Amino acid sequence: MKKTEMNHDDALQQLSHIAGERAFGRHVGSDRLIQVGLDALIAGVESPSLALLAGLLRSEEPEAPELFDQVLEELGLLFQLPADPRAAKWATAYWIARQIVNGSLDPAAGSHLIWADVAYDLGYPEDLQPLVSCASNLEDWDESWGVSIETLKEEASEAAEQLLSKQPPGERKV
Repeated sequence: MKKTEMNHDDALQQLSHIAGERAFGRHVGSDRLIQVGLDALIAGVESPSLALLAGLLRSEEPEAPELFDQVLEELGLLFQLPADPRAAKWATAYWIARQIVNGSLDPAAGSHLIWADVAYDLGYPEDLQPLVSCASNLEDWDESWGVSIETLKEEASEAAEQLLSKQPPGERKV
């Protein structure tokens, strides 16, 4: 199967996605950072450090995280979590919801992450209740319920969209 070429906007979105993953504590291997850099370079993204990142050899992989951050800074994509722990948890909830809505995270996995990693720490706020309910339903689902797992996942996606619509305008990201 032939891999479709990435355009400039797709490459920036991929860089931004990886930046978010790293900001929220997810491990992203150096090999993946280098590949994302190479994809962006081929897609026409320009940044002084991008070619350096994309051209790293296997023996130079330890340099990838620092170069990746440099590329993000040069492109204005560097993302840092808010210092306030509550604000950071809300940022995490919005980020996970965005991943559910754009299809890069399974709704069952995403709603579970919000339930387990965010809602508890925030004291189960009302705005997260629909996603917490979806996560619980998806976890407990049984064929005898008369509703498909796909329907429950659609409900989780809709709940994620609803959460994003409540995000303060200054913090909204596509």
